[in-house]
Amino acid sequence: MKLSILALLLAFSGVAATFAQEMTAEEKTRYVKAITERADKIVVNLGISDHKKSEKVRDMIRDQYSNLNDIYTTRDLKIKEIKAKNESNKVERDSALAKEDREVTKALNKLHEKYINKLAAHLTNEQIDLVKNGMTYNVLPITYKAYQEQILTLTEEQKKQILVWLTEAREHAMDAESSDKKHAWFGKYKGRINNYLSAAGYDLKQEGIEWEKRRKAKAQAN
Repeated sequence: MKLSILALLLAFSGVAATFAQEMTAEEKTRYVKAITERADKIVVNLGISDHKKSEKVRDMIRDQYSNLNDIYTTRDLKIKEIKAKNESNKVERDSALAKEDREVTKALNKLHEKYINKLAAHLTNEQIDLVKNGMTYNVLPITYKAYQEQILTLTEEQKKQILVWLTEAREHAMDAESSDKKHAWFGKYKGRINNYLSAAGYDLKQEGIEWEKRRKAKAQAN
C-alpha cells in the first residue's frame, strides 16, 4: 500500500485526521492484517500462477477495503459533526445530512469505477466476477442457483432478468460498509425479483414448499 492507513485518513479531511490521530499503531497493524487476509482468501480462488501478479491483485483488493473504510469513517464523523452543529435546527440538519449522503454516493461511485478499471488491467472478466463474488460472500451465485432449483419452470428470459438484478445488487453490495448492509442490498433486489415472479403467475410460497419436499427427498435418497 503506497500510503499508510494514517495517511489515507488524513487525506480526506480535518475531521478524519482527528480520528487517525486517535488510532494506535497496534490498531492500524491489526486492521491492515485483517483486510490483507480477507483479500488473500479472494485471490486464492482466481487461479493466478504468477506470484507477483497474485500479490499485486491482492494489494488492489486490500486497498479497496481500506479506501471504502476511509470513506465511511469520514462520513460517520461528518454526520456526528452535522448533528452536533444543527441540534436545534432540523431543516438545516436534514439538508446537510442529505448533501453528505450525496457526496458519499459520488465518492463511492468514483472509487468503484477506478477499482474495476485497475482489476481489468490484470484480470479476465471471469476473474473479476470471482473478486466481486468474494467481496459479497458469493450471494449472487448462491441465490441465482436457489431460484432455479426452487422454480423449475423458469423461462430463459426470467433467468436472465433475475441474473441482471442480482448482478446490479452485487455492484452496490461491493461498496457497502458491513456484512448486514451487503446482504441488505441483495434483500432489496430479491424483493424486486419476487414481485416480478409473482406478477408472472408464480406462487412463491407453494414453489418453496415443493422445493423443500424435493430437497428432503434428495437428502433421504443419499
